[in-house]
Amino acid sequence: MPIRRRKLTDTDRTEWASFVRDIAPMPGRARPELPDPPDPPAPPEPQRRTLPPRRTATIAAPSLAVGDQPGGLDNASWNRFRSGKLAPQRTLDLHGRTAQRSFHALQAFLHSAQADGIRCVEVITGRGSGEGGGVLRRELPLWLNLPHIRPMVLAAVHPHAANVGATRLLLRRGS
Repeated sequence: MPIRRRKLTDTDRTEWASFVRDIAPMPGRARPELPDPPDPPAPPEPQRRTLPPRRTATIAAPSLAVGDQPGGLDNASWNRFRSGKLAPQRTLDLHGRTAQRSFHALQAFLHSAQADGIRCVEVITGRGSGEGGGVLRRELPLWLNLPHIRPMVLAAVHPHAANVGATRLLLRRGS
């Protein structure tokens, strides 16, 4: 098969010349002439960055209020849940924890319960000593409405009107 020789481009010649510039030629040979360096390439035009198309907002679940019947839950199930006849399958007691530790414990508890297919859980915050209740009791509804927790919880109630330090949660099925 014959050897094909490609013709060198000006860029190839310039690169070769810059490579051999510091090499002494053999006796009896002359240094090759250096071609004129090519003009530097023009800077590329700045490209306009296009933003990815906006995602349409998904319909967020309405905010969760303790004691309000959610849509999609029949009256018989709601009444059993609201009256405390639907027993919790797991309980999380937050007494004696700081707000930050309670929040992390609640997240882990809800994720674990939903992964295990549990439908009803109870979170005990305690009544608290202040007029509006303790910090955990005031924060729990806010935590339940956070975007990464709200899709897991269908409803929340106090199982007994006299015990506002405990909140039962009805979790959504699988997701």
